[in-house]
Amino acid sequence: MPLRGDWLFPTEIRFGAGRIEELGALCLRFGMKRPLIVTDRGLAATTLAERVLTAADVPGVASRFFAGLQENPTGGNVEDGVAAFRAWDADGVIALGGGSGLDGGKTIALLAGCGGSLWRFAWPDHETAQAERARVPIIAIPTTAGTGAEVEPSAIVTDERGPVKRAVLHPGMLPKAVIADPSLTVSMPRGLTAATGMDALSHSLEALCVQSFHPMADAIAASGIAMIGRWLPVAVAEPQNLTARGYMMAAAIMGATAFGKGLGAMHALSHAIGALKGYHHGLTNAVLMPFVLAYNRPAIESAMAELAATLRLEGDPFVAVQGWILDLRRRIEIPATVTALGLARAEFGRVADLAATDICAGMNPVPVDAGSLRSILDAAA
Repeated sequence: MPLRGDWLFPTEIRFGAGRIEELGALCLRFGMKRPLIVTDRGLAATTLAERVLTAADVPGVASRFFAGLQENPTGGNVEDGVAAFRAWDADGVIALGGGSGLDGGKTIALLAGCGGSLWRFAWPDHETAQAERARVPIIAIPTTAGTGAEVEPSAIVTDERGPVKRAVLHPGMLPKAVIADPSLTVSMPRGLTAATGMDALSHSLEALCVQSFHPMADAIAASGIAMIGRWLPVAVAEPQNLTARGYMMAAAIMGATAFGKGLGAMHALSHAIGALKGYHHGLTNAVLMPFVLAYNRPAIESAMAELAATLRLEGDPFVAVQGWILDLRRRIEIPATVTALGLARAEFGRVADLAATDICAGMNPVPVDAGSLRSILDAAA
């Protein structure tokens, strides 16, 4: 059966190789005659960006690039994007890329439609601003298989005043449609394929461990984890394998769908490290993964038993799942510790303090504070 489908969960998703060619028709459907294509600086210089521009070039549609996003987009990047939106007299946003392009595009669209300060939409002071109407339609086009940001009504943006990564939340940031075309991911280098795939795994894994009742999210998360275990090593070893790329893109969407249930200390620490050091978010999640699971073990034994059964692992469920994760990391060459990643022990205290204030820290299955987060980093050293 070919990997192709039209999905309406959690938004409209055009899934399948070659479906980027439908971009122009989608623009017309949503009244986007002058869309701004938002992406990061590196992606804008590739042939992939030219392919997207060509797909958008249909009668009645004129598009322009804004490529002023950093790898971890900042509030300043968003303001620059809003200025570009207004200068082009744009009427919609095409968010293109991995997490940076997608989150940057969504927040630019939100602020272009609502005006004012971006940070009124940031957790924990976002509730009042949720009633504001978002006027700018968004089409999301992921070029990695990890973040799942294409199906989220939220974004992570660095506030340079910290620096600190902040969660920006608004229902209007959920894209009207997603083009999930696995052929756009085949040029990802080996290391990025591994890191983004582990990011997808971290989403499903932490969602499965969150202590709340959400059987739909749990089922999606467990299935996504199994899919990643089967197909991520293939995608790393065989970058042109469209079947592997397709399953990984689907697994990324599944992870983002599942983590509507919540995340945890893995992401709280990763956000803090990313804000301070700029490391790739998926890579830091991958390094921290077994150490956060070990800290959470008293609260997640039942979740690990369910996951071990899904993965058909024998023996003690927690030990078996940890072994499965460690083996997967070794196979795709993920660094084993945060010091191997480049984080110095002298920085642990600052990272822990920052992580304790993150939106994800409060969802962790075992309560955390700066001290316990520091203990996780010490274990991960």
